[in-house]
Amino acid sequence: MCSTKNNAEQRTPSDPALILELKTRRPPSLVGRAGCETWSVDFSPDGAWFAWSMGHGIVWVVAWPLDSEENQSGDTDRGDKSFSCGHPVWGLAFGPRPPKSSAAAQPCRAPSKGNNSLLLATGLENGIIKIWNVLTGDAVFDLHGHEGVVRNLVFPQNGTLTLVSSSRDKTLRIWDLSHKGKKVQVLSGHKDWISCCCVSPDCSMIASVGRFDRMVCLWSLRSYTFIRNLTGGTRKTLYLLSSCDFSPDGALLATAAFRGSNSWIDLWDPYTAEKLTTLIDYFEDYGQNQISAIQFSPNGLHLAVVTDRRALRIWEPGTTGMVMQTRADRNSNGLCCDYHPQGGVVATGTRDGHVRFWRTPRTVPSLCHLCRCILRHSVSTHQLEPVPLPTRIMKYLTYRNIPERLMTCSSSSSSEEDE
Repeated sequence: MCSTKNNAEQRTPSDPALILELKTRRPPSLVGRAGCETWSVDFSPDGAWFAWSMGHGIVWVVAWPLDSEENQSGDTDRGDKSFSCGHPVWGLAFGPRPPKSSAAAQPCRAPSKGNNSLLLATGLENGIIKIWNVLTGDAVFDLHGHEGVVRNLVFPQNGTLTLVSSSRDKTLRIWDLSHKGKKVQVLSGHKDWISCCCVSPDCSMIASVGRFDRMVCLWSLRSYTFIRNLTGGTRKTLYLLSSCDFSPDGALLATAAFRGSNSWIDLWDPYTAEKLTTLIDYFEDYGQNQISAIQFSPNGLHLAVVTDRRALRIWEPGTTGMVMQTRADRNSNGLCCDYHPQGGVVATGTRDGHVRFWRTPRTVPSLCHLCRCILRHSVSTHQLEPVPLPTRIMKYLTYRNIPERLMTCSSSSSSEEDE
């Protein structure tokens, strides 16, 4: 494998929150052309590695933090690694992802021996998923079945070699990598491209959003069946769904949508299909507020939002303003984001193939929030509601203490959501 140190350069941060920016060096004839995009970035489960789809079928994997002296010592190979996939890479995922509780971890049957078992799944434009062994740099095997762009890849947080993929062929697939992907479940129901998928922390549900069919679907990861559609009917005007993510306790599902100069984030209760709140953002400049990606922080306090107008915004659910946002930039062209597992840093990828690392607010969770997260991780809304608790406590535990409709402080006028 060849090193990419000569193909990327570090840039001095210009924004106070910007830690580091990596830019890909390309011939002038390729700059700005299709194929340069960074469609996906991902930190490894332990935060020791970072993967970046740097365009033109190349994935760069580097040790994190980039400048740490620890990366240069030890018996383990910590050098940069370049994976040539042959086709544009749209999805990335490190795996397997062990549970937060080591006691609940299940043994992983990885295809390699010893400690060389960190896998990287890459979803390609031609529908193939390539599985790589990160530490050895070897291609392990390919997964065939999708007939369109593989847009999203997720390893459930249960320590197993299960991989969930979503594609523009309107299907999701669940692969068993311990059997080299030969055992696969296909989930059909979307009527058009699937923009994004995510798996609940307890590994019981998969959520997926359709870009054009405007469906927010929930699937059972246990029985591989369709559960429900959260949209509750069509809207009067057209809009596009772009991203989704479960909160770390699994009690919330966030979905992102946009239409022209409007964008909004809906928070749902995945157990009851109830929409809890909608955060609306509006700008007078048409087409400058498209949400590309959202992700909850590891502690569940914040939601990272990537848009065309700003490279990164951090929202605390329930508030009317942003905890943090980068400078307005009409050319930010953000496409993806990923929190470091320990928090404090978010990586974002752009349409021009660059990647940026941002310092995020380090807020200490309250004892109430920590208790809620622990409880809701294992107790559904249906199980909680019969418990004789004071109304105020019940609303807090079920996130019904959040206002139903919110506007960000940067909004200039009300939005016509046309529900």
